[in-house]
Amino acid sequence: MTRTHPHSAHWGAFDAVVEGGRLREARPFARDAAPGALLASIPGAVHARSRIDRPYVREGWLRGGRAGSERGRDRFVPVPWDRAIRLAAEETRRVRAEAGDAAILGGSYGWSSAGRFHHARSQLHRFLGLGGGFTAQVTNYSYGAGMTLMPHVLGTNDVLQGPVTDWDGIARHARLMLCFGGLPLKNGLVTAGGAGSHDYAPQMRRAAEAGVRFVNISPFRGDCAEFLGAEWVPIRPNSDAALVLAMLHALVTEGLEDRDFLARCTVGWERLRAYVLGEADGVAKSPDWAAPLCEVPAETIRRLAREAAGAPTMITATWSLQRAEHGEQPWWALVALASALGGIGEPGQGIGFGYGSMNGMGTPRRRLPSVNLPATRNPGPSIPVSRVVELLERPGEVLSYNGRDITLPEIRMIWWAGGNPFHHHQDLNRFRRAWNRVETVIVQEPWWTAPARMADIVLPATTTLERNDIGSSSSDRFVRAMHRAVPPQGQARNDHDMLADMAEELGFRERFTQGRDEEAWLRHLYGQWQRSCAHFGVAVPDFDRFWAEGHAEIPPPNEGFTLFEGFARDPAANPLNTPSGKVELFSETIARFNYGEIPGHPVWREPREWLGAPLAERFPLHLLSYQPATRLHGQMDDGRVSLASKIQGREPMLMHPADAAARGLADGSVVRVFNTRGALLAGLRLSAEIRPGVVALATGAWWDPQEIGGETLCVHGNANVLTQDVGTSRLGQGCAAQSCLVQVEAWTGALPEIRVHSPPPVLEAAE
Repeated sequence: MTRTHPHSAHWGAFDAVVEGGRLREARPFARDAAPGALLASIPGAVHARSRIDRPYVREGWLRGGRAGSERGRDRFVPVPWDRAIRLAAEETRRVRAEAGDAAILGGSYGWSSAGRFHHARSQLHRFLGLGGGFTAQVTNYSYGAGMTLMPHVLGTNDVLQGPVTDWDGIARHARLMLCFGGLPLKNGLVTAGGAGSHDYAPQMRRAAEAGVRFVNISPFRGDCAEFLGAEWVPIRPNSDAALVLAMLHALVTEGLEDRDFLARCTVGWERLRAYVLGEADGVAKSPDWAAPLCEVPAETIRRLAREAAGAPTMITATWSLQRAEHGEQPWWALVALASALGGIGEPGQGIGFGYGSMNGMGTPRRRLPSVNLPATRNPGPSIPVSRVVELLERPGEVLSYNGRDITLPEIRMIWWAGGNPFHHHQDLNRFRRAWNRVETVIVQEPWWTAPARMADIVLPATTTLERNDIGSSSSDRFVRAMHRAVPPQGQARNDHDMLADMAEELGFRERFTQGRDEEAWLRHLYGQWQRSCAHFGVAVPDFDRFWAEGHAEIPPPNEGFTLFEGFARDPAANPLNTPSGKVELFSETIARFNYGEIPGHPVWREPREWLGAPLAERFPLHLLSYQPATRLHGQMDDGRVSLASKIQGREPMLMHPADAAARGLADGSVVRVFNTRGALLAGLRLSAEIRPGVVALATGAWWDPQEIGGETLCVHGNANVLTQDVGTSRLGQGCAAQSCLVQVEAWTGALPEIRVHSPPPVLEAAE
């Protein structure tokens, strides 16, 4: 018998088609405007051979091997659930008693599930918070530097998280859209919390048909779809701040800046203007100055400035632009450029970050809260998420972040649920050494990904298809019922139930569950959301009808949305949430932090790793690590779509034909990519759409380190073996993965087997 069940994932809503107890198809939701291909990987992922079938404990940990152990090399011992629960609870109790609550790192990341109740990060943080607290992580890998900067400059993170000025307004009112980092189609496949409709590509197409001209300022032509007909400006990576400052110089010297907006709505313009003109440091940031830095002709820079001043212009930058050394600078400079053009708050104009980074950015919809599990207060400390290695390496030392000095606690235990830090983090060989410093690692995970292989206690979690939940996103108009489609595979359990048993061992089960089972929680969370909608005058069906029909739809807004519209019209009556109430082109707050690398206004700072650095003589290729089109981060890497994209089993890397010819490399061959941090194998794909001197490798290939020829080599192609683990600055302390130099050579040895899509060695029973 064939049954269908409504369901959802970050890559789209779908109907789960089940035959004989197995998921056979993930059929796109009928209301989806442009469903993506990623759904095809879901059935294989649910029933993959890489699923964790039961609880396991690392053999060496059972024998007393704790801090300093070489995790990832041991066999695993299967244990019953009751023993796994008891071991984890006892270890938690011991660590809290000996070293305090802050000695537990509650590691997790928000992409684990589109379901809002069975959301691993929320469940784990609730459990650890109620248990006494833990060391947490703030910001994110995606736009951590930007989300720290923008409250100082614009008083909000709406400009990068949404709501941003909608695409309808851009189509009607803008005539030019400057796209730093482009508008990659692949990023529109994904929405945090799930998407009932992928509107990203259709909205861009309508804007192009309405006459908006697009300019793709990126090292990769493919960062804009062909249907946009975008002009390509092949900028040198990490030089965007220099180009933007030079555009400001052109505006000022030609008298094209909007002096009224700058006077009414900004503070600090005169100080930034003096820097741009060279009055502050003797170096004019002119197009002629910027041209050799950006490798963009000076006349092109002047032309872009004039065109932006002469037509209603929207400016955007992808989140990836700030994932670089001094990544705050190009974003701050772009706010200054938008201010000088005077378009902030005007329909279809101004600035918004992330239009090209995720589906739902700029989609017209009512601004309502999403369904969410309420957060639990954590009395423990927190660090920026991308600085976890400093946390593990430097206990007792101080980390500077956003004007604060954080004393780093000593971490004895890592507890991870949801997300793959061996995908997200940089310099994985260093990360592995830091990870192995702790005494115990507990991981809740459906698959044998790297964190599970690097754990001491492994708890098998269900996938979303094996439990009931609610998919909800503030960027999508649909809320989706997620019905359980298949039974739990093996001995997998959902995160809430396993943590509830853990809480019982530790004496706080009732506080954790609040006396609710899964259904009661779903009714409770939906009811809270229903009441919130009613507060905003929006009626949605009751829970029973929602669950039976499979979705609720929020009606469209009555009018378009323009970010900062009220502020631009009357900044005194509608001030920004900044100290001045205005756009802070010079921030006294940031200046007082006295961080030399990021003074009080946007500046040009040369990265340590870019094609203009001395290191480029040894490593002459700039590696860009981007989000894949074939999976979400590392999720579904062993799925059908991702596997089909591999070259001889390795992650494909883009390279310009001229760079390949200079190295004697052929399309489709396997190459060794390396720098001082590590090495990997990748499959070579040649493309004239990437500028010479730049290579691009998607992130998310499951990390597969093997000892070959005296070096640790990721034989599968995980880009973060090569990226550097440094903060963007002491202000943002964000991920700087996009500042990375490498060399590439042919691989002449035998091709190693890919091991990470199969289970690790296990023992049948404890000896």
